[in-house]
Amino acid sequence: METPSGLVASLYTTFYFKTKSFKTGLAKFCTSPIETILCSDNKQSMFCQLLTGLLQRDEVVRMGSSFASVLPRSIKFLDDYWKELCSNIRTGYLSDWITDAGCRNAMSLILTRPNPEMADLIQQICEDKSWEGIIKKLWPKIKYITSICTGSMSQYIPLLEFYGGGIPLVSPNYSSSEACFGINLKPLSKPFDVSYTFLPNTAYFEFLPVNKDGGGKAQDFEFLPVNKDGGGKAQETRTIDKPVDENVMLGQYYKVVVTTFSGLYRYRVRDVLKVTGFYNKSPVSICRTTKCGFEYRCRQNN
Repeated sequence: METPSGLVASLYTTFYFKTKSFKTGLAKFCTSPIETILCSDNKQSMFCQLLTGLLQRDEVVRMGSSFASVLPRSIKFLDDYWKELCSNIRTGYLSDWITDAGCRNAMSLILTRPNPEMADLIQQICEDKSWEGIIKKLWPKIKYITSICTGSMSQYIPLLEFYGGGIPLVSPNYSSSEACFGINLKPLSKPFDVSYTFLPNTAYFEFLPVNKDGGGKAQDFEFLPVNKDGGGKAQETRTIDKPVDENVMLGQYYKVVVTTFSGLYRYRVRDVLKVTGFYNKSPVSICRTTKCGFEYRCRQNN
């Protein structure tokens, strides 16, 4: 996708998966070959990734996706194609409709021989009338599921808990295309109790006070700098040059305004956040509420 001026625009995850750091780092810990992850055909990509995961089912210890919405779609795809996946495993041959060269080359290194015993076991599991706990049954050594399960993604939590059969859901960070805002310091928290500690070194954050529903008039707002030394004066609004712990108040609702190292200036993020506490005596613990219904934390270094 291109902008009107001709610049290439894409999701952050799309960009990240193509970086050298992913290919040489995180990708080494994935069952899915990089060729299947980068395949432009979603159907072929999903089929091959599920197939590699099933072939290596005894080695899988974690399942994850960028967003929680992807996992139920993967289970639905598995429901539609498990018979064909079992056939591939049973015969040792990849389906002919997988035409992507990268996928076929990568799968030829994994799908190397017939394995009727594994195919029969997977078939027996998938033929069960109830798919409750299907993830744990197919991948018995899995320890947790990692994905963003907060905000608008929280609607998928019941499905993930049903299919996971008690596997912990870990929502590791609060990120967007603009910046990485914070991390979850209590990864085993229940999905609806998740909060994120802000990382003040990833960008310059300011907090715009709003009502609980996110409403209010912009001209009535004051920008609150998260950095302890304050910051430059705002031209269109007043900036309070006090330590952040004197500015951001417990229980108050805010929208985040972010300025990044790459030049994005005072971009207003639409999330509505609520201060829920402090970390190391400095603010702030923030939670996303109202339309999204969950919590965020943010942090300022001493």
